[in-house]
Amino acid sequence: MSTTDTTTDPVEQRSTFTGRDLERLRTADPARAERAFVVLAGIFIGALVITNAIAGKFFVLFGQELSCGIIAYPVTFLATDLISEIYGRRRANTVVGAGFVVSVFITLVVWIANNAPTYAESPVDAESFNVVFGLLPGVVFGSMVAYLVAQFVDVQIFEFWRRLTDGKYMWLRNNGSTFFSQLVDTVLVVTIALVIWPEVDGNPATDPLGYETWQGIVFGQYLFKLGIAALDTPIFYVATHYLTNWIQADPRTVATNGVPD
Repeated sequence: MSTTDTTTDPVEQRSTFTGRDLERLRTADPARAERAFVVLAGIFIGALVITNAIAGKFFVLFGQELSCGIIAYPVTFLATDLISEIYGRRRANTVVGAGFVVSVFITLVVWIANNAPTYAESPVDAESFNVVFGLLPGVVFGSMVAYLVAQFVDVQIFEFWRRLTDGKYMWLRNNGSTFFSQLVDTVLVVTIALVIWPEVDGNPATDPLGYETWQGIVFGQYLFKLGIAALDTPIFYVATHYLTNWIQADPRTVATNGVPD
């Protein structure tokens, strides 16, 4: 064959045409694996968004004040664990990155809405809107940093335990990754928002938390998150079992000897 021969290998040609044939992409029926991935990614993004939306309300449990945000936030770790288990570390990291982009976008939209002039006949006045959607810079910054670090730590530790145990002991990588990453998240968000930020924002009305108060908040929130993480272990097992069986039973996967077309 001449070195100038431009003949394309059939497999390479088929993959190239698939990527460029937009009509085929529009009319294709998504494989079960992609459907499941989109649903898990949607649950992750939804839990992340609702966490920020309800974080301003607090409740008391066993004498500890807790933000309602910690009700939904643990779901994000369950979602990334499921994605890591079924699809691998790269897909999980992709979803974490997408979640950060969504968080930045929502923060920008809320900031614009807060600063937009309020119509005189608006059913929601500016003060009420700001009470619900007002942005506290320290909390926003702390939450962003804590989210990004903790989620990537969760994915990395999950993969570490999976390789170390050769794919065995699902409960260990599920709980081992979540327990540590939740501790990282709790320490970072409380420290940045309530200790570091009051020191640098120049506002004399805000004082950084003392160690005893900081310790109480971190311990209370982390203890609650540990309980939620432990409770989601059966859900992790059941969801992994049924999702993998459902994906593997995809007729296209079976017809191609386990490799989706």
